[in-house]
Amino acid sequence: MTTPKIPTELSILVVDDNAVFNRTLCRSLTRKGISVLSSPSSEDAAEILNNHHVDGAIVDLKMEGASGLSLIPKIKTLNPKCAIVMLTGYASIATAVEAIKLGANNYLTKPANTDEILAALFSDADIEAPENKTETDTPMSVNRLEWEHIQKVLTENNGNISATSRALGMHRRTLQRKLQKHPVKR
Repeated sequence: MTTPKIPTELSILVVDDNAVFNRTLCRSLTRKGISVLSSPSSEDAAEILNNHHVDGAIVDLKMEGASGLSLIPKIKTLNPKCAIVMLTGYASIATAVEAIKLGANNYLTKPANTDEILAALFSDADIEAPENKTETDTPMSVNRLEWEHIQKVLTENNGNISATSRALGMHRRTLQRKLQKHPVKR
């Protein structure tokens, strides 16, 4: 993958409660000449946003405290042109749709490297886009499609395991076992 062309004087906010990932991503972005602000939570990020202008935000979905989804409207209210990438290790179609509806420009699953994150950040943003974007058009595996469908039905049933198992025609214990597993790779 080629490194995207980065606009000069770009400021990005990284919001992730995983301290090692946060620090590593911030260091990598800084090496690319980007001004980086860092936050371990949505609440802390909201305070940073009140005091700093950012051109882009990389926001983790699941964190201690408020979800990264709750931060998207705050970012868009303060800066409607801010590009936002929702980054998560627990991807589902339901959360991807919700993030995009709230104003995120893109949605990526971990692990993702810095170049992939920057390409996603610039893909549909109002900031200057990179010259060499790469898109992956690989179809999802059957196991991944099943995971996505389960997550969608679970969201439709407001997290109710019993209602979801009935809707899927699946035994409740089978559904619970499937939900305990991490999402399968694409």
